[in-house]
Amino acid sequence: MNYKILSCLLFVSSATLISKEKSRKETTVEEAEQIIFDGMRTFAKVFQISTDKHYRITDLQDCINEAIKRYLNYLDPHSSFLDQKTYKRMLETTSGEFYGIGIVIDNTRTEKDKTLLIIDTIPEGPADTAGLKPLDKIVEIDGESLEGMSTDEAITKIKGERNTTVHIKALREGKSDLISLDITRDVVKEQNSLCFYLEDPNVYYISLTMFSENAVRRIEELLKKAQSKPYKALILDLRNNTGGLLSAAVDIAGLFLKKGSFVVSTRDKKGSIIDRYVTTREPIANNDLPIFILINNYTASAAEILAGCLKIHSDQLSKEKNGPKLKIFLVGSKSFGKGSVQEIIPIGSNSAAKITTSFYFLPQDISIQAEGITPDFLVEKTMPPTEQVKWFQKYYGRESALPRYIKKHGEEEKKEEEKKKTADTKKKPWSQRAREALEKDNQLREAVTLINTYHFAQDLVPEKMTTRQDAVKLINEINVTDKPLKLTEVK
Repeated sequence: MNYKILSCLLFVSSATLISKEKSRKETTVEEAEQIIFDGMRTFAKVFQISTDKHYRITDLQDCINEAIKRYLNYLDPHSSFLDQKTYKRMLETTSGEFYGIGIVIDNTRTEKDKTLLIIDTIPEGPADTAGLKPLDKIVEIDGESLEGMSTDEAITKIKGERNTTVHIKALREGKSDLISLDITRDVVKEQNSLCFYLEDPNVYYISLTMFSENAVRRIEELLKKAQSKPYKALILDLRNNTGGLLSAAVDIAGLFLKKGSFVVSTRDKKGSIIDRYVTTREPIANNDLPIFILINNYTASAAEILAGCLKIHSDQLSKEKNGPKLKIFLVGSKSFGKGSVQEIIPIGSNSAAKITTSFYFLPQDISIQAEGITPDFLVEKTMPPTEQVKWFQKYYGRESALPRYIKKHGEEEKKEEEKKKTADTKKKPWSQRAREALEKDNQLREAVTLINTYHFAQDLVPEKMTTRQDAVKLINEINVTDKPLKLTEVK
């Protein structure tokens, strides 16, 4: 019997069987030890019987790894087992010697899922250049199906040495056949921030797709540029931002908050504070102007911490009579709700366990775990029509769908121009594609409307805009956005 593996499993059990969900009764140390002892005895018996009686066991190590994996996966969605191969690749990728293809993936995926949903692609990165698009679903990596594969395993398979090729097969909406691509791994440029000036409403727009040291420098540069001329408001876009370096999020918070402001803490299962993070620099943002932050269901982890702590500080500061102001408003849909912290713990045999060990807490002891951040103004994203809807709209319900319909003068020339624009799409640089996408973005447009409403109300009824909560209430009364309407039948 492989007692080394059993002792490894026992170690993992002892390290991770630390608490239950709040809705369950807390397990004492003595009870946990008894459960572990009974469980290991049962497992050892099953292990012995299977090795003695099963007609053929082809790979004993894989069986053990799968048992440990299932146990850790059962604890919570973010805990997992890193076998020798996966752990080795993960160590190599963090050393900076290995490279990727530049994709942002769906954090909600489980091992049961047969696909890996692409939320976004890094602009002009290998995946973007090869033709992968947001909402594509990867079904195969280097000839291996994703069914039963953890997300960590999938990520490490996608990454590899620079200039090597990974073969990807993916599903795409409106395509009956699989998309098959050979993508060359390379350095993924940190195109994680973008700034536009919206001339008509006189508003600056800054997007941030991930948190890194470079992102802090970029957003600081963009904020300084925005100070070169007077403007009405700043829009900070954190949609599809799945996080990154917590230190970067704290540094970015320092661009808006006074030095020494509390951002977030981590606490263990007993509620004891492990780490406490505060800003360490002087702010540079113009806090006399409103800042509207765009969030959605893929705004996660460090991005939620930034949005949440700025909102809380804004509420506190707006109630102070003579203190500094910070006018933060959140627009979009509820954020992801990733408020847990994972540690990677080596457990011998060149493998490791990724285990949830603590939770993030915002100011006022607010946890975002499974709750997320609720926007002040609910605005759901309008998705582009599917191929089926486009086809239906083209051939039904309009005059131009009729046979031999009467064409307007110059219509043929206009259609030819549209075809040429479509053909030239692939030649456009990322900044131009981003600009065109934002021009059709309903959440961005609604944010601009809310900014105009804010200034309109500030000029006409300033007494109703004294605190942040007062402003949210009044603007919600004026703008319907996507909040539910209460309808009462009149008989």
